[in-house]
Amino acid sequence: MDRQQEFVLRTIEERDIRFVRLWFTDVLGTLKSVAIAPAELEGAFAEGIGFDGSVIEGFARVYEADMLAKPDPSTFQVLPWRGESPGTARMFCDLTLPDGTPSMADPRHVLQRALTKASDQGFTFYTHPEIEFFLLKQGWEPGRRPEPIDQSGYFDHVAHGNSHDFRRAAISMLETMGISVEFSHHEGAPGQNEIDLRYADALSTADNIMTFRAVIKEVALEQGIVASFMPKPFAEHPGSGMHTHLSLFEGDTNAFHEPGAPYQLSRTGRQFIAGLLRHGAEITAVTNQWVNSYKRLWGGGEAPAHLTWGHNNRSALVRVPMYKPSKGNSTRVEVRSIDSACNPYLAFAVLLSAGLKGIEEGYELPPETEDDVWSLTDAERRAMGIKPLPASLSDAITVMEGSELVAETLGEHTFEFFLRNKRAEWNDYRNQVSAFELDRYLLRL
Repeated sequence: MDRQQEFVLRTIEERDIRFVRLWFTDVLGTLKSVAIAPAELEGAFAEGIGFDGSVIEGFARVYEADMLAKPDPSTFQVLPWRGESPGTARMFCDLTLPDGTPSMADPRHVLQRALTKASDQGFTFYTHPEIEFFLLKQGWEPGRRPEPIDQSGYFDHVAHGNSHDFRRAAISMLETMGISVEFSHHEGAPGQNEIDLRYADALSTADNIMTFRAVIKEVALEQGIVASFMPKPFAEHPGSGMHTHLSLFEGDTNAFHEPGAPYQLSRTGRQFIAGLLRHGAEITAVTNQWVNSYKRLWGGGEAPAHLTWGHNNRSALVRVPMYKPSKGNSTRVEVRSIDSACNPYLAFAVLLSAGLKGIEEGYELPPETEDDVWSLTDAERRAMGIKPLPASLSDAITVMEGSELVAETLGEHTFEFFLRNKRAEWNDYRNQVSAFELDRYLLRL
């Protein structure tokens, strides 16, 4: 037994932990949980906990249903919302088949494979997400409009506001679990908030995002409100994104930094951006995986809908943030398309793969776009060679189907399941008769 496992067992005894929750996600990024007694934990570390993978979205065909969840002791944390004593703790799990081989449908393993490929090239991948979400009043029912908890706007400071109380409670809980928060503020839409997590390696960040979503929903319930990561709940307001800053390090050196280069951005950094742009359409079904995601991308509100990059251009898909003198290690790129309802393991995996492809193949970065892309006409965008992102989930699926990069990154099982699930979602959506159609056509035609 290694030191981390011994630390977990000792902490469980000292903190009077009675339940240990083993967490993992399905292919769509839904958090799953099974609770075990502390007495079972040594066996779980050694052999894993068996479960029927066929009941989980995307995990197994019927003939390979038996699976094992093996807890990762480095992710051990006590859950602060479960009370002091007796306590409840959690660990994320790696999923394997009975013979010990990794499950090809485990999203965490998909990201680990991509990180191993980066490591083989000498790179460590760091990410820093800015997570937006809505706080809504309770009592929503199908057919009714959701109601935000306030009518505040970007960076508004509202005395005794619910959002202040919520963010303070949520951040305290996150930091109790070892998740560092960098910034928090009210966002542009009523009831919309943003909390930015401090940068970390991509696997830790993905685990932190899954924990973040659970914490946000728990704190909301405690305060008698509802939290939602739906990309675009209001037609008239901006949607919720998860702008994510990316960087590659070679040891302690930022591979994106080159003193004296334009924006202090190295050739490696420029090739990485070129990879994100060239493969941006192919990976969009993963970074923006819901029908509703495309209402955000194509609904304005600073959401990017075209394959462009820029410096201070917030309509661009990829932005190079302002360089801070004497802080070369802060050089990074920001991807602005990804939304906060994605599966972070799969999203980070395809973003990394696209960027690495640009480095491996030596892609040339196209010219920077300085214009507000939304203000240009279609003809102007075509003349400038600016290509669009997919306009719907259906378009995104079609592009992804032909992508060797996404198929290789996700693995055959996850790739096929993801496409099959998203086609079913699109067909369900296409068969609906919306309130828009009834309001416009019912009595008119």
